[in-house]
Amino acid sequence: MEWANPEWFYALLLLPIFIGVYLFRFFKKRSPSLTFSNLELAKSLPGNWKSHLHWMVALATWTGFALLIVALARPQLKLTTIERNAEGIDIVMVLDISSSMRAEDLQPNRFEAAREVAKEFVGKRVSDRIGLVTFAMKSFTVVPPTLDYQLLTQLLDDLEMGVIEDGTAIGMGIATAINRLKDSETKSKVIIVLTDGQNNAGEIDPVTAADLALTYDIKIYTIGAGTRGTAPYPIQDPIFGRRYQNIEVNIDEEMLTSVAELTGGKYYRATDSDELMRVYNEIDELEKSKVEELIYTDFEDQYPKYLSLAFVCFLLAFGIDRFILRSIVSS
Repeated sequence: MEWANPEWFYALLLLPIFIGVYLFRFFKKRSPSLTFSNLELAKSLPGNWKSHLHWMVALATWTGFALLIVALARPQLKLTTIERNAEGIDIVMVLDISSSMRAEDLQPNRFEAAREVAKEFVGKRVSDRIGLVTFAMKSFTVVPPTLDYQLLTQLLDDLEMGVIEDGTAIGMGIATAINRLKDSETKSKVIIVLTDGQNNAGEIDPVTAADLALTYDIKIYTIGAGTRGTAPYPIQDPIFGRRYQNIEVNIDEEMLTSVAELTGGKYYRATDSDELMRVYNEIDELEKSKVEELIYTDFEDQYPKYLSLAFVCFLLAFGIDRFILRSIVSS
């Protein structure tokens, strides 16, 4: 509720004055003008209900005055309509699921950290279609770009390593993602590639795939996941059970940088889980959907109902005073 003329509320300050004057005159009238020796017999007389209606007249008049002031203040209901027009982005996440992703320099390991961060990234998007491609020796589309984020999150949860022959076909992963985006009519198309190694498999090398992405106006962000130097890698020993050995971290940063810069994207190095989260947050900020918001505001006047109630109160006071109490108006 809003008020077009709130200054009228100052007039309500007159109401206590009216009430005070009325009470003063009422009690002054009740001061005896004649003295009787004994009023015991008068007290036993039955009262007339009409004698109490003067309070009704006063109350109705005061209420009518207050409602009139409220009507003059012009109460309004603010009706707001918001129209949002979102121009979505088509995104394909390309995730390395080769065996080296079991290394535990990111916690709990590279694969689990990448999966959890990807799920959070999906949860922040609003109107973007997001797809998922995985690769090892070969690449596969897990889900094409979709707005069904619940399905995408479920498929991320269901991902497993070891289902594809081991290897690192980064170029093929990019090429598969391009195939899913090349027919998209959105103005912005993005591929996010996460890997922890070097391209050693597949018929298409990553730079050639990046050239193809440039043809279709697709931007590529690349992420190298892994610490620098060596990383602990779990090994299942048939005699001693699970043990760890340190393996070299060999991320082809030069190639990943070239792939990203060639398409107008950017290369990131994530050496721990927190850094990986920051990388995805930055990409999230860089690739925001354009949302146009139109706000329409309308006001609906509410004063007629308060004015009507005020009229009813004044009419009630007049009717009681003139027709029930039979007051006489002096000339």
